[in-house]
Amino acid sequence: MLTTTLPDTATRGESAGAAPTVRHLRQALLWPLRLMPTTQPRHAHRSPWDVLHELGDASPWREEIDEYTGDSERFHERHYNEFVSFLPYVQRFLYGEGRARRQSGGPDGGDSPMRIFRRRDIAAVRVVARPGDAPVVLQVVHVDLYFFYDVDVVLLNMEVGADDLSLPLAQEILYRFGRAYPGGWDAQGAALHCMHSVEWLGSDGSVLSSSDVQNREAFLSHVAEHRAPRIAAHWAWLMQPLVSDHSEQPGELRFRQLEYYRMPVMAYLSLDDPRRLSRNDFVRLALVTGAAEPAVGGAGPLPYAEEHVADFEQKYCYDRFWVDAGAAPNTRYMCNGRALIVVGDAHSEYFCCRDRGVLAQFRHQHFLLFLIAHFQKAALLMFSDRLVEALRMLNIHDVASVKRFKRAIRTSFEGFLRFTHRYWFHEISEQAQVRALSHLCTTHLGLDPLYEEVKVRIADMNTYLDADSLRRQANTVVRLTVVTLFGLIGTITTGFLGMNLLAEAEAPLARKLVWFAVVGVLTTCLTVYTMVKSKRLSDFLDALSDERHTFRTKLAVLMRVWRPGSD
Repeated sequence: MLTTTLPDTATRGESAGAAPTVRHLRQALLWPLRLMPTTQPRHAHRSPWDVLHELGDASPWREEIDEYTGDSERFHERHYNEFVSFLPYVQRFLYGEGRARRQSGGPDGGDSPMRIFRRRDIAAVRVVARPGDAPVVLQVVHVDLYFFYDVDVVLLNMEVGADDLSLPLAQEILYRFGRAYPGGWDAQGAALHCMHSVEWLGSDGSVLSSSDVQNREAFLSHVAEHRAPRIAAHWAWLMQPLVSDHSEQPGELRFRQLEYYRMPVMAYLSLDDPRRLSRNDFVRLALVTGAAEPAVGGAGPLPYAEEHVADFEQKYCYDRFWVDAGAAPNTRYMCNGRALIVVGDAHSEYFCCRDRGVLAQFRHQHFLLFLIAHFQKAALLMFSDRLVEALRMLNIHDVASVKRFKRAIRTSFEGFLRFTHRYWFHEISEQAQVRALSHLCTTHLGLDPLYEEVKVRIADMNTYLDADSLRRQANTVVRLTVVTLFGLIGTITTGFLGMNLLAEAEAPLARKLVWFAVVGVLTTCLTVYTMVKSKRLSDFLDALSDERHTFRTKLAVLMRVWRPGSD
């Protein structure tokens, strides 16, 4: 069982007025980040997992050979239950095509578009929620990085757990743990909204890294200099060898924040009697607002006005199993998009089962639907960022900049098409529970409106480039037509009946070459000059062909050919 160090008041059992005890807590963080392009040449481009492989022992991350890609003897019934929860096209996204397809040499080798790397040097994390609180030790279940083929996004996933926590303490952990940096500081200089301190612990209990959220000046100076937030030291250490794009540390793999600094979170809470929780408790859990101030018997006041949460049950809760019956009685699911919470009865064997029960579903099926939704959102935000950067770097007076802009837009358009056909799907399962939770998550995240917005923006950019290409082609045709028309006059004049203005057919070769060079230079100069004046000459031809213009008007248009600044 997972263990934790608790204050004395949380270990005496529950009295009549005491806050409910969370017998088991699982918290899973999911941090979407954008992988930034490197300065290496395009032909030398390597995928992020190739870079991690090449680093070898210099990196703590090792590719995870899971039950689907490794030895079939490790494949158990819970893996089968997870697999069949999803529709076929989602199965191919999550698990690839299988060993037979890999050996057959298919176009993608049969591998999953998703690559997972795990580090195993962190055994626990010691946290202090507020100044003066007793430290709490959470056991680290796993720490993973999720990479995706053809999409410059990486997701950090960390799962932690603890036993026998008071409900207010569990609420504070859910609220404060998983902040990339502090949201501010109070008058005493204590960091707001995040853990007062965080320490990663090794298997021997040694401190591997600790947070620096109380170092206010370091965060202030970083934002003042880079116009970008500074990642807290313990998260920056955890991500290495990946480094923040604005960090001064060297690193071939660099990342940039995509969303809010508060990481999306999943939580599993088993209690002796979930029915003891008040509606206010459920509101705080579903919206992850932390413990009430002050906590009164675990049933503090609402975090927001009653009108704001009047439709709480309809908007955030999935109460199909919130009944005193069934294999897992009194089980409630809550989702606000950025958080997916499940609360149930600690005395229910099915709710606590890690192989077939709710805990197994939470860690596998429900985690994957949460991951898919946040990956899709992160990818869409990444494409949006690309458009903004392309426009920011555009200088319409610089030909090279215009070419880079066109190349960036074309690349984004092609990448968005591949994302749509490989990773974008509305339905991921026909199982009622998975389907309902997926819809609840994607609706709160606003994925469909975001997809349409990014799609329209990229399509508008691409349409503009197509229109610009057609305009340039039309201008080229007009200019060539003008040059051809005026050149035709001289061609017909000098070539009439094979007439030669100069009878040099019998002249010496040297003299012929001199005349050839002179005529070639003059013809080239005349052609170039006609090309330079082709726009004005085209205007003159348009006026000449318009019968509504008088001779005087047509002559005035001809005179503008040589008038400075008449374009």
